[in-house]
Amino acid sequence: MPERKTVARAQADKRAGKAPTTQAGEFVKEEVDHVRAGKHGVRSAKQAVAIGLSKARRAGVPLKPPKKGATSEATRKKAEKDTAAGQHGTPKHSPSKETKAKRARTSEGVLKRESRAGASSEAMSKQAKSAAAKRPAASRSAAAKKAAHTKGASTRSTAAKKAADTKGAAARSAAAKKAAKTRAARAHH
Repeated sequence: MPERKTVARAQADKRAGKAPTTQAGEFVKEEVDHVRAGKHGVRSAKQAVAIGLSKARRAGVPLKPPKKGATSEATRKKAEKDTAAGQHGTPKHSPSKETKAKRARTSEGVLKRESRAGASSEAMSKQAKSAAAKRPAASRSAAAKKAAHTKGASTRSTAAKKAADTKGAAARSAAAKKAAKTRAARAHH
């Protein structure tokens, strides 16, 4: 069960008109925090994300199940079941309370034996990079543009300065030249 504050944050995201994936991010964050706090472990960062997405779907976040061929059929079916559970509450033929409790204890016990390393910042970074690498360049570019658009001018400026600090001298020089060209092009229009 997700914590009340997580559900509240997701609902606030929904009211703000944010995407279902953003709403689901609150549940994924909660799961990562649980692992880091030592409530249980995970085999990998991917598992932490999967648990968070499952919780989100069950909480009513309208996330689409993965496309055919993107994951295993079992994963797709589980996602569809979670979505159905989130939209309609509990199914008509739900298991008894005893069965649910036993199942929850068992899965919690299995997770407790897993490592905490799966939710480390290194593991999460590696997972994010590998997931992004699977997306087409146009999709990544569109996401970056959208993210830049939602920032204010001062935040964009700070981010640009930070990015420049991480580059070497040659790359900084090239970036400055490119920025000058862009400014000149805008001045002509």
